[in-house]
Amino acid sequence: MTSPVSEQGASASTDPVSALAAARALLADHPIIDGHNDLPFELRELVNYDLGAYDIGQRQSRTHTDLVRLAEGGVGAQFWSVFVPAAWSGERAVTATFEQIDVVRQMAARYPDRMVLANTEADVRQAWSQGKLASLMGAEGGHSIDCSLAVLRAMCSLGVKYLTLTHNDNVPWADSATDEPVLGGLSDFGREVVAEMNRLGMLVDLSHVSPDTMRDALAVTSSPVIFSHSSARAVCDHVRNVPDDVLVTLAGNGGVCMVTFVPYFTNDDCRDFAAEVSAQMAERGENVRDWKARMAATARYVAGGKARPVATVAQVADHVEHVREVAGVAHVGLGGDYDGCDQMPVGLEDVSGYPALIAELQERRWSEAELAALTGENLLRVLADADR
Repeated sequence: MTSPVSEQGASASTDPVSALAAARALLADHPIIDGHNDLPFELRELVNYDLGAYDIGQRQSRTHTDLVRLAEGGVGAQFWSVFVPAAWSGERAVTATFEQIDVVRQMAARYPDRMVLANTEADVRQAWSQGKLASLMGAEGGHSIDCSLAVLRAMCSLGVKYLTLTHNDNVPWADSATDEPVLGGLSDFGREVVAEMNRLGMLVDLSHVSPDTMRDALAVTSSPVIFSHSSARAVCDHVRNVPDDVLVTLAGNGGVCMVTFVPYFTNDDCRDFAAEVSAQMAERGENVRDWKARMAATARYVAGGKARPVATVAQVADHVEHVREVAGVAHVGLGGDYDGCDQMPVGLEDVSGYPALIAELQERRWSEAELAALTGENLLRVLADADR
């Protein structure tokens, strides 16, 4: 490991301006494929999907994401999360997920000179040849399909490339990392879901699921899996992170763990702060897995005088390096979770921040080939494998 980084992501021994310039030059040749961004749900919350009222083609201040800052961050492909809260069950969840899919398609139609819908490795490379952002979709939580393979197939036909098997709550066929275990992994129907996703060429996303669900899915899948936004449990012992034994199995599977920037999953101080918020929520009878309630509880806790710890670029890099060490450089990627978390690490405050992380890894002597694998080539290989 190198010396601690500054807010710009370069070590004290390196000129930050030069370091960021070198990182941006690398990203011009090897763009970021980011595994998870929650802008679609933010657009629902902020403007009820009115893209005229919130122009993502211009620099904005109420979200982490817009097309200007994505370009500044060297992001060449974005998996947009078509997320709906796990509390929205049944037909409500299905309808809201289709509304999320619709707004991503509207975004691509509104900015055809800057972004294009993509679903395959070839689509992503074609978008890059045209100088456009490749826009892919992932559904975050098995509740979105309401236990229906037909709904799964319909979402796939509209361009949903991955399904996260659970969100914060269990589904009837899979256990979540943040809920009490019921099944001990996947049910028989859960294994059918994985098999059908393999057949369709959809990616199985194991972020949010319990370790036993991870292990069950890896045992049954015939295609590489992903973790769209998870980090290393050995570095920060949070239930949302990936244990080392699963990372080892992931390497044999050919999949990719896309390291996230969420501070709660990045360092122990932020994790402990989140646990304190959870304890206060429980005392008030609030659902600790309800993300909107959690954000309100966090704001209330800070307003009450509690200092909020921060995460750093260097700590995110520690997770990236751990995944490389355990699973191998062919099995690590990036999934920031922008607009899915209220506070991001210092230096990675919005989607323009990726060069800071690349600069940190360059300072740690990552080669161009290793960085190219991290930023996009690993995920492109998984897309190609899934389509085969």
